[in-house]
Parts: sequence; structure tokens; C-alpha cells
Amino acid sequence: MSLNNTPAADRIHIGIFGRRNAGKSSVINAITDQNLAIVSEVKGTTTDPVLKTMELLPLGPVMIIDTPGLDDVGELGALRIQKAYQILNKTDIAVLIVDGTLGMTPEDEAILARIKDKKIPWVIVMNKLDMVSPPEKTIDKDTIWVSAKTGENIYELKELIASHAPVEDPSHRIVGDLLAPLDFVVLVVPIDKAAPKGRLILPQQQTIRDILEAGAVPIVVRDTELSDTLAKLGQAPRMVITDSQAFALVSKVTPEAVPLTSFSILFARYKGLLSAAVEGARLLDRLEDGDRVLISEGCTHHRQCDDIGTVKLPRMVKAFTGKDLTFEFTSGTEFPLDLAGYRLIIHCGGCMLNDREMRYRLKCAQDAGIPMTNYGIVMAHIQGILERSIDVFDTL
Repeated sequence: MSLNNTPAADRIHIGIFGRRNAGKSSVINAITDQNLAIVSEVKGTTTDPVLKTMELLPLGPVMIIDTPGLDDVGELGALRIQKAYQILNKTDIAVLIVDGTLGMTPEDEAILARIKDKKIPWVIVMNKLDMVSPPEKTIDKDTIWVSAKTGENIYELKELIASHAPVEDPSHRIVGDLLAPLDFVVLVVPIDKAAPKGRLILPQQQTIRDILEAGAVPIVVRDTELSDTLAKLGQAPRMVITDSQAFALVSKVTPEAVPLTSFSILFARYKGLLSAAVEGARLLDRLEDGDRVLISEGCTHHRQCDDIGTVKLPRMVKAFTGKDLTFEFTSGTEFPLDLAGYRLIIHCGGCMLNDREMRYRLKCAQDAGIPMTNYGIVMAHIQGILERSIDVFDTL
């Protein structure tokens, strides 16, 4: 996979924070050597978080997030500041831009305290070195003086940011850690009106790539060809992985001796949510009339007439529980700050969200005492095959 095609969820998210006119946009343009952000003497030019995927050496593929000023004013300004703080939930490295002519302000200190509280690696950038004489000694190892205008110390800043990058755990895999070289893995991918034309969805692409990196052999079939494929293989596959919507059919066709799971379950495990998601799905057995259920998606897309999140899932849950439930829906970054009143949260697989964002959403749910599960695990539970679907992690 090329750097340009690296999924957003797999990129290091670099959040740029600071007061208005501290030089956030100028610093972004300097470290990227591109005019990614609008630079203006007018305060508050950046009014909403701006996300840009790119390659930043020596880090590689990153997501840079320019945020509104922390000292914005008025009712609208307060909402913009709130959005800036929310970006911390998906930030892997926080870069705080400080106007060097003013020094650290209460707004800077406040967000730095929040960054530290969330245990996010940080860099403090004292900007406008061309306008002030910095201290002779470095303040600390996480602070650097630069001039976005002249470019002084910008290279050193990029090196400092890179030194704070999270270290990738090579054992952190979608499915590759469960496979041996030349294992056959059958992936069931229904092709229907909801499937994107001409391509596979991201979780399917990532799973195939992970199988290939393990030296195993991915065999991709539609649900309608699964039975004939298994008969013609000549040997039992190491496992079958299915789209959740085909779970019922695939479970009937796949021999009991062959481990079976789904893309949603694999991604729940990959993002560290599996145990909590399984417990959340079991709450379906205890829902009551009038309970509110939040269905949340991590991305935004054009919804089909029989959309899985807003149509199929509510229909399945209502039929399974036999209860009169109220469903509410969010997508993209619109995860509620206040979860009080919900009985259950059903989240998508989170393939478009990075690990930090998914962990944040789970922690919000746990702090509010609200169980959280995901689409595929709910479907597996409803169809009575959840236990079989998670046994794959014990039998391989």
C-alpha cells in the first residue's frame, strides 16, 4: 500500500493547537513545505478543524489537524474552542504553537494540562523566533524555538515531532498473528447494491493485506459461491471471515470444524474493544420498552434505502428483542458528549477512526455506565453464532 493510499485510521494524527495568530497555520505550512493552511493577519482564520492527509518525513504518512484558536470569543468562539479540545481525542502527537513574543498564556496552559491528563505525547513550539531573543538554555526537551517566517529550526522541529511518534507493536495485527504461511483463508464478500462499485470496503482491503503479509493465502468469494468454493479447495481452510450481513448463510455453509468469524469482530479485537463489545451485545437480552439505543458510525457516506446502520440494524434489534425501542443516530465526528439516557451504544467497526479515537469513545461509554458493542457482534448475537465467532481466538 503506497503512502498516499494509507488509510486515515492508520496514519499518525498530529493535532496543532494554539491561540489565534500564534502562527499555527504558518508553522504547518513551514513543516510541510506546502500552503496547506490559510495564513492571515486576521484573528480566527481557522474556524473549524481542518484535516489533511500527507507524508511528513521522517514520520511517513500522517494526518495533520489544524484547529481553531484557543482564545476565540463569543458564543460561536466557545463552540470552536470545544471542537479544538475534541480533536485531542484522536490526537497521537499534540503540537502546541505558542506566540514567543507573549510566552505561555492561560489558554496554552489549560490545553497543555488536558494534553498531559490524556497522556498524549506533546511538543511546545515557541514561534516568532525572528522577533524575540529566546532563552540561552532550552526550556525542556519537549520545547523548541522556531521561526515559521524564516524557517529557522523547522527541520529540528520535524525531528522532534518524529521522536514522539508512538512505537508500533509488530504483534498488533488484524488476523495475521493467527495464521501460518500458506494457510488458506476464505473471505466472504457479498456484492449487492450497498457494496461500493468497483472496489472492496476498507476493512476487507486491510484484512486481505494483513493475510498476505503473514504469507497466507486469501481466497475472496461472494456468499453465493462459498459452498462450491469450500468443496473445491481440497482441504479445509484455516478460517472463514465473513461480512456480518451474510453471517447466517455463511454459518450454515461453513463446517463446524472450520473456525468462523467476521470483519467486524476482527476489528473489534484489533482496536482492543472485543471483550467490552461482546458484553455489550449480551445486553440485547435485557432491553426494555422505551430504552434508547445510540447507533454511531465513524464515517459519513451516502445512505442506501436499506442502510445497515439506520434501517437494517434497528429492524433486526426490534425483531430480536420484541421491545419498543427508540433509536438515535450519529456519524463521523458527531459522537455525543453527553451519553446519559442511552441504554446501549452500537458502533460501527471503526475502520475510519484511529485507535485513540475508538478507545476514547469506549471510555466515554464506560464512564457513563453505558455498554458499547458493534454492528457485527450484534448481528452474530442475534443469529445465535456469537460464541462460535469469538471461539476462533481460542482455537487457533
